[in-house]
Amino acid sequence: MGTSIVVIVLLVLAFVLVMSVIKIVPQGREFTVERFGRYTRTLKPGISILTPFVETIGRKVNMMEQVLDVPQQEVITKDNVSVKVDAIVFIQVMDAAAAAYRVDNLMYAITQLAQTNLRTVVGSMELDEVLSQRDAINTRLLSTIDHATGPWGVKVARIEIKDLTPPPDITNAMARQMKAEREKRAVITEAEGEKQSQIARAEGQKQSAILQAEGRREAAFRDAEAREREAEAEAKATAFVSEAISKGDVNAINYFIAQKYVEAFGELARSPQQKTVIVPADFSGLTGTVAGVAELIKSLGADTPKAPPPPRSASTVAPTSPPPAKRGA
Repeated sequence: MGTSIVVIVLLVLAFVLVMSVIKIVPQGREFTVERFGRYTRTLKPGISILTPFVETIGRKVNMMEQVLDVPQQEVITKDNVSVKVDAIVFIQVMDAAAAAYRVDNLMYAITQLAQTNLRTVVGSMELDEVLSQRDAINTRLLSTIDHATGPWGVKVARIEIKDLTPPPDITNAMARQMKAEREKRAVITEAEGEKQSQIARAEGQKQSAILQAEGRREAAFRDAEAREREAEAEAKATAFVSEAISKGDVNAINYFIAQKYVEAFGELARSPQQKTVIVPADFSGLTGTVAGVAELIKSLGADTPKAPPPPRSASTVAPTSPPPAKRGA
């Protein structure tokens, strides 16, 4: 019975001994090994065997990228404006031994370092620069903090400003300024549009005036051409009639008489003050005159010249129209 107890105790001690010297390191972690309290080596992910009763596990270090939240704090800018600002920092341990033995409480140290540098960078800038140059602030903070945490075996991947909160009165003033700026832009845009509209209307009026002038010039040219052709036709007609008269054709004389007769009657009929229109009682004379004109045109349009007709008596030349009678208008 006593022998069985001793065997069981020895088996338990052996199991405990084996478990104490065999270590399994998970992925994303590294363990430091200490021999009698002094750092000797670092265990990588996987299974490792320690020297019994001599080596022990010192620190278990997280090698994955981690996010640190920088608490919000009030910072006075260069132009004496108090703003509330906070940030986040992304870090990764590159050297487990340095992170474990060169700084105590690594996360707290990085947080305090980020706070102090954030206060320094924001305090060296004016409010407008702080609000509009976040990328510049992030770059300066990243360079400063990464350089300071290098001896600790930590790599600062990036740092971002999470929130910037100016005082309420500054926020209201900025809102009014923004509103005034937008109204100014709206007025400028409206004025520019009105200017372009006036320019377009003036250009349209200019083109219209040019086209109207060209139209008037063309119309005047055509009117002059029409008058010229009318004058040429009148001159040819007069020449033909004169030639007919010189040959003794009475129809030419009847042509001129009929023309003057019709013109005078037309003027008499168009007069706005005329209340009584005098018309001839017999239109046979006018009909004979028109017939004579037709014969004159035929005679002038013939290809071969004809002998002039024998002269007529004076009674024939006399006007055939009887004296006109008066009629009520």
